[in-house]
Amino acid sequence: MLTRISVIALNTYREAVRARVLYGLFALSMATAVYCMIVGAYSLRSSMRVVSDLGAASISLYGIVVAVVLGATSLYRELELKTVFPILARPIRRAEYLVGKYLGTVCTLFVFVAANSGVLLFALSAMGGGSVAAVFGVFLGSIAVAALGAWRLPRQRTYVPIPWAIFIALAGAFLAHVAPDDRRVVLAASTLTLCEVCIIVAVATFFSSFTSPFLTAIFTFGVFVIGRSADSLAHLPLKFFGEPIHSLGLGLSRVMPNLMLYVPPRPLLTGEASGTALGPYLLLCSSHAIAWSAALLALASLLFRRRDFL
Repeated sequence: MLTRISVIALNTYREAVRARVLYGLFALSMATAVYCMIVGAYSLRSSMRVVSDLGAASISLYGIVVAVVLGATSLYRELELKTVFPILARPIRRAEYLVGKYLGTVCTLFVFVAANSGVLLFALSAMGGGSVAAVFGVFLGSIAVAALGAWRLPRQRTYVPIPWAIFIALAGAFLAHVAPDDRRVVLAASTLTLCEVCIIVAVATFFSSFTSPFLTAIFTFGVFVIGRSADSLAHLPLKFFGEPIHSLGLGLSRVMPNLMLYVPPRPLLTGEASGTALGPYLLLCSSHAIAWSAALLALASLLFRRRDFL
């Protein structure tokens, strides 16, 4: 079973990497990182904080966009091109196929988030007084090595971004030691973003198992908006909104995943919040993401098993 799921996941990753929209969003995220540096340059004493906060927010925003786009179109593309029929004609269950599609999309998002966080950490290292030559040397050298590997191994070129993104993230974390608090913010925020997009992809997979890509994107974005507003919906003033709206908001906050967990205040990320340690908090958020993803995939598998493609 694991072999079949891994094959589907790798094939999904290869298809997602070839999508032009992914490269466009990655280029846009790089432009946003440059914009963050420009804005930070105008700050007198908090340039590092501005870059880390805006950069972490941009990683979260673009990660959500990529999750919605890939989650809404990945399964539909297989159905539209009818490539799903020869796959399901083999000894593979529909649930295994759906889980493989989900894991392939999550792998793509892992590469996206890791690469973005690595670039942001390189910027923090250069702004924090680190060696600019070392920053540019490591970054450009990694790109050259990745390009050489893609050229020498043409059949494996779609997998080159995986080790490159991991290396960029690790190297950036090492070079950003000159800004420990901001490095911690970026790494923790990137981890929380990865947990959040796991839920978003699971939501998109659930809706795509029985509806069109357009409706899937709309419903998934609606769940995201409600999840990011869960705390506010749970505490709507009864005096101003009335009993029906108050009850509706309270019910939605309990039924939908609370995505506010993945955008905590900065003091918690830097370890300055009293009574809350970052490690246990990340563990809690990871468990929350795994539980919601497993539940949504189980429901999606049940619906997809009953779906008639004809």
